[in-house]
Amino acid sequence: MRDNDRVTSATRQPKTPVPTVPPRLIATDLDGTLLRDDKSVSPRTVAALAAAEEAGIEVFFVTGRPARWMDVVSDHVHGHGLAICGNGAAVVDLHGGPGAHRFVKVRELARENALDTVRLLREAAPGTVYAVEQPHDFNQEPAYPKLHVEVPDVCAPAEELLGPDGPAADDPVLKILAFHPDLDPDAFLTLARLAVGDRANVTRSSPSALLEISGPGVSKASTLALCCAERGISHEEVVAFGDMPNDVEMLTWAGQSYAMGNAHPDAIAAASGQTVANNEDGVAVVIERMLAERF
Repeated sequence: MRDNDRVTSATRQPKTPVPTVPPRLIATDLDGTLLRDDKSVSPRTVAALAAAEEAGIEVFFVTGRPARWMDVVSDHVHGHGLAICGNGAAVVDLHGGPGAHRFVKVRELARENALDTVRLLREAAPGTVYAVEQPHDFNQEPAYPKLHVEVPDVCAPAEELLGPDGPAADDPVLKILAFHPDLDPDAFLTLARLAVGDRANVTRSSPSALLEISGPGVSKASTLALCCAERGISHEEVVAFGDMPNDVEMLTWAGQSYAMGNAHPDAIAAASGQTVANNEDGVAVVIERMLAERF
């Protein structure tokens, strides 16, 4: 197994990373990490990202967000403009600007796996409701709550949405969203992983009991590893930032990784270091220090 393929969910105790090789790529989550709570990118963070790119360090946004929610950062990718979206389900070129994002890689959730997952999770956690993310469509069950800013294209049972005659049946399924109104978020995640097994990858990034379900082996880390392999970048040359369980694999995989001051305990345990909270520009703090030490 090559270094770029070494993706594990094992955790590490937080400590100050000791860089062994100069970083070539920064991989940062968005919500709760790069973005402040008001969803803005601070001037300090914009300047830090620009300085990193000027120093020849590539910047990747690695997020659970769908591609259509990337306008908030598309102005800050400068000359590169690539983002890993949907927890690794898609790689998107942001160069076209808002509304013109181009998919360059898609790692779909097979419909058979998706239907099995819906069935198993309904049995394990009655009351679960679903939404379905596709490259250009968002569909949901009628009982799915209004958790997102957009209006669904279609409302129907998940079995119909994922069936061969469902809406956008020729487009790949990127991920399923599963919501439970009563369960504790971490308990729901544990239950779902046990119920679903290897049919899909289950994680979460929301403070509510909202799970994000992707294809088997699809995660932020595994897609980042593929992108790095294409560029000849090893995991030791990657610095990663994150705050939630969907960042754990990426924080473990990267040579240097930082959990935010506001991070979930699983992210803190997975990272090799910790920075201050997102509202205190924790990503910028590390980048500034990294560049000062490098030069």
